[in-house]
Amino acid sequence: MKSEMQATKKNKRTGVQALIQTFPRRHLFAAGVLSTCLMGMFALYPSSNAQATRHTQTLSLELNTAELAILDNATSPLAPNFSSEVTSPSWHEESVKSGDNLSLIFQRAGLTDRQLFAFMASHKKTKSLTRIHPGQTLAFHIEDGELQTLRYQQDRLNSQVFERSESGFKHNVEQRIPEVRTTHRRTTINDSLFLAGQKAGLDANLIMEMANIFGWDVDFALDIRKGDTFKVVFEEQYLDGEKYANGNILSAEFKNQGKTFQALRYTDSKGNTHYYTPTGETMRKEFLRTPVDIGRISSHFNLRRKHPVLNRIRAHKGTDYAAARGTPIKAAGDGKVVHAGRKGGYGNTVIIQHGQTYKTLYAHMKNFGRGVRSGSRVKQGQIIGYVGTTGLSTGPHLHYEFYVNGAVRNPVTVKLPKARSIAKTEKARFFDKTRPQLAQLNSLGQPTLMAQADTQDTGTL
Repeated sequence: MKSEMQATKKNKRTGVQALIQTFPRRHLFAAGVLSTCLMGMFALYPSSNAQATRHTQTLSLELNTAELAILDNATSPLAPNFSSEVTSPSWHEESVKSGDNLSLIFQRAGLTDRQLFAFMASHKKTKSLTRIHPGQTLAFHIEDGELQTLRYQQDRLNSQVFERSESGFKHNVEQRIPEVRTTHRRTTINDSLFLAGQKAGLDANLIMEMANIFGWDVDFALDIRKGDTFKVVFEEQYLDGEKYANGNILSAEFKNQGKTFQALRYTDSKGNTHYYTPTGETMRKEFLRTPVDIGRISSHFNLRRKHPVLNRIRAHKGTDYAAARGTPIKAAGDGKVVHAGRKGGYGNTVIIQHGQTYKTLYAHMKNFGRGVRSGSRVKQGQIIGYVGTTGLSTGPHLHYEFYVNGAVRNPVTVKLPKARSIAKTEKARFFDKTRPQLAQLNSLGQPTLMAQADTQDTGTL
C-alpha cells in the first residue's frame, strides 16, 4: 500500500515536471518573481483596522517576436475599435467637352439621371446650366452619394453656386473683380492700321474698337496714309497677377493726313457712356462712314463706270468694299429695314430708311443678320448681313449706296450729320472729369517716324 502511494506521488511529480518543462524558462522565471512578490504582499497585508490604501505596480515582461505577433492578432469582443475612418467632403470637377450634356457630366461625377432631374427641379436658376459651353467647369461636392453643392464656373470671373438646403437648393452668384491698370501704346502707320496696331502690341479687338471710335471722321479703307500716327490709353484687367483681358479705351488720338482727332471717354450723370472731343462734341455721327471694318475700296462712286459683268456703261451709284466672304456688314445708322431679300443684279440686299431724309443700301450679301427682315428696326453698328458674291458681282464685296432726300450721293464724300453733343448743363462736369484724361494723352508725345510699340503702365484704378 505504501509502495503504491509512493508510485502515485512519483507519477504526479513526473507529470508536473513534464508540464513545467513545456513552459519557456523566461516565463517560469517571471512566474517565480511574481509568486515571490505576491507572498511578500500577503505577509504585509494590513489588518481590518488599518486604513485601506491602493498600491499599483506595473510588471514589465519581455516577450519574443513570435509572442508579440500572437498578441497583436488576438481580438477581444470588448476591445474598442479605433480604426473608424474620418471622412472629409468630396469634390469632383468636370470640364465641359464638345458634345457634352448635363446627363453625361452628372454620370461622370457618379450621379444618376434621377438626381439630375431632382436638382434641375429644385431652383429656377438651374436653367442656366442648359447653356453650358466647352471649356467651362462644373465642380460637384458629393457626400454619401448625394449632391450637396454644385459650382458652375462660367468664366474666370463669374460662377454660380447651388448649395443644398432644407427646402432644396439655394442659389448664389460669385463674381471676382479683376485689378484694373492703365497703359498706353503709340505708333506710326507704315502699311495699314491693323499691321501697325499689331506691331504696337494691340490685339485685334482693341484695334477694331479704336477704328470704331474714329470711324465717323476717318475712312480707314480710303483715308489712311503712310506716316499717320495714333496713340491710345486703355485699361488692362489682371487676375492673380496675370493679364486677363483688355478693358475700355479711356482716350485716343489719331493723326490722319496732318489732321488731328482726339477722343475722350465720358460717362454722364445719367450713366450713358460715349466718346467726345475735348470740347464736348460727340465723336458719334448719325451714320458710320463705312459699314465694314477696315475694308478696301475696290470700286469708287462713278456715274459713268463701265460695268465689269455687263461690259457697258452703267452708273455705279455706290462704293464697293472688297472684303473676305463672310465679313460682317453693319448698319450705318439707326433705322427701319424697308427691304431684306433678293433684288435683281444686287443679289441679297438690305435697304434701311433713316427717318425722312436718309436711306442706305447694302448689296451682294452672302446672307442676312439674325432678325433682319422687312419691317424690323436696327441700331447703328448692328450686323445686318455678311459679305458675299450674290447677284452681278465678280468677287466677294459689299456694294454700298447712300441717299439724301431720294438722290444718290457719294458715300465717301457726303457730309454726315452729327448726333447730339454734351448738354450745356453737363459741360462743367464733363470738363472736370476729362481734364486729367486729356492731360495724360497730350503728355505721351508723338511716335517717331518708325512704327514702334511704346508701352507704359500709368497706374492702377
